[in-house]
Amino acid sequence: MANTPSAIKKIRQIAKRSEENTRNRSRMRTVVKKLHTAIDGKDGKAAQELLAPTVSALDKSVQKGILKKNTASRIKSRLTVRVNALASAESSS
Repeated sequence: MANTPSAIKKIRQIAKRSEENTRNRSRMRTVVKKLHTAIDGKDGKAAQELLAPTVSALDKSVQKGILKKNTASRIKSRLTVRVNALASAESSS
């Protein structure tokens, strides 16, 4: 148990940061899941519309320290490839 004022303050700061990190991580995961759902549902138009907000959310999570830069780049790349494949499959059929 913290018994100095500075330790008590540090606990408050950690709790506040943890809550903010959880909120940001949740927001990012939700957007990525929506895009995955659109891709799995073969909904090319919705996937195309969701790609830009997803990339933006991933970039923001890098800025906030939730993800590393290369991890976000890898996720963006894989999602973009899947969306483009879906779009080309729809246009050819």
